[in-house]
Amino acid sequence: MWVTLFLITIICFSASGADFCESVLRECVQTGASWTRCYEDRIATCRPKGRSMPGLKHLTVDSLQEANVSPTFQHRVHIPSSALQRSRGNVSEVLVVASVINSTYFKLSPPRRSRLGQFHRREGVVFRGSVLSVRAGNVTLIDLPQPIKLIFSHDKEVENGTCVFWQESGTKDGTGYWSVEGCETTKTAEEFICSCNHLSFFAVLVNPKISVKKSDAEKLSYITYAGSGLSALFTFISLIIYICLHRWRPEKVVGLHMQLTGAMLCLHVAFLLSSLLVQRLKEDSSFCLVLGLFLHWSLLATLTWTALEGFHLYLLLVRVFNIYVRRYLLKLSLVGWGVPTLVAAICGISGVYGKYTLKDANNTTTAHICWMSSDFPQKLLLTSYITTVAFPFLVVVFNGCMLGLVVFKMWKIRKDDRDFGSNSDWKRINKAKRKRLWKDSVTVLGLSCVLGLPWGLASTTYISLAGIYVFTIFNSLQGVFVFLWSVALTWSQSRGVNNSSVRDSSSQKMMTTSFNN
Repeated sequence: MWVTLFLITIICFSASGADFCESVLRECVQTGASWTRCYEDRIATCRPKGRSMPGLKHLTVDSLQEANVSPTFQHRVHIPSSALQRSRGNVSEVLVVASVINSTYFKLSPPRRSRLGQFHRREGVVFRGSVLSVRAGNVTLIDLPQPIKLIFSHDKEVENGTCVFWQESGTKDGTGYWSVEGCETTKTAEEFICSCNHLSFFAVLVNPKISVKKSDAEKLSYITYAGSGLSALFTFISLIIYICLHRWRPEKVVGLHMQLTGAMLCLHVAFLLSSLLVQRLKEDSSFCLVLGLFLHWSLLATLTWTALEGFHLYLLLVRVFNIYVRRYLLKLSLVGWGVPTLVAAICGISGVYGKYTLKDANNTTTAHICWMSSDFPQKLLLTSYITTVAFPFLVVVFNGCMLGLVVFKMWKIRKDDRDFGSNSDWKRINKAKRKRLWKDSVTVLGLSCVLGLPWGLASTTYISLAGIYVFTIFNSLQGVFVFLWSVALTWSQSRGVNNSSVRDSSSQKMMTTSFNN
């Protein structure tokens, strides 16, 4: 009897003092800063309450052999013998611990507002919300000659992913960020294979934001400055052309094109001034505040007049009849210039504008621009999202529908156009068809620029580096494209409708639509 009670007491005391694996993560997270180190130390010496714990695997291996550990069916780890020999210390056997942790325990440090200069940091969604922790021996393993392979199984619906590891931010608040340093990603039909030269907490980020290298950032800057400079020059020439056209033949749509060209000229000039003069201004300079307001106002004005171009196209192609509006241009001008002025005034009163600082993952300043001040992140996030994300998205969607309507109308006119001549003129007809197809393509491309559809290429910047280049080139050169469109319209009107032996009804109609009241 007394022996039984004594044994029960010993068992209870030993159980109460045991470090169970099920409670290690929760207790380490409660410690706050550097909880990952606490977890790595305790998870190697803990023991599960039952025979095993899901998502945790302890394995003792000979340091001369390779280690293969699978904490779950979706996660596998392969450690070469060279890494085990460096981690063994004074013993011949090495304890390898692999566990899977929910990604919600990893708190990200405040996000950076620019992708420029971020060489290692990545942002995205953690694949399946699981983080793989790997530890071998008691020695920190870094710069391994042979990489450690971490394998994450996936389904075929996942298109891309990037291997990352957890890097603490050093702010003593337990936060950090995902880094790609020392890891390479290989994707097969069923697996993500991460080859890393160190041990840590690993994960796969799906649909990560593209990080721009320093060399690419410099090239993009040159492209932007050169493109904006050319656009400022050519939009000024386009503005002169539209002013002359308006004096020669005062029509409503010519005035509409003239307003859009003026807004684009202000946008490119404001961008160049805000980017190039910011280095000579003091931190609290009121002139930088004015430049930021001017840049934001110009952007809003350009987008608003682009939307009004789509609205005018809607009246011409959908309403057709009964589209007379009293003082039409005056009302459009109140909207095109009044709405951006009102929004910019409200933002200016709220103190949004100022010097915007671009920083990299190491919190190092890379560039400045007079835009929305970095000192007010909440105001910046709200204002930037509404005026530079939501509003352009709505404009691009609406004008994209209008362009689709133009293509449909053009196709319908082509289908109904039977004035092709006799069968004996087959070669001449084919040549005329190719010529008309070329004119239709130019018409659609020109309307795409006038309707601001290149702004829709912003979505490609989250897919690949090539998308960033395409977006930068097309938007910085948008003023050049508008100039070419203005020249084409001027040539089309001066050429007349009966200047060809084969009547080109559809392209002529679409080109002259831009000059109809």
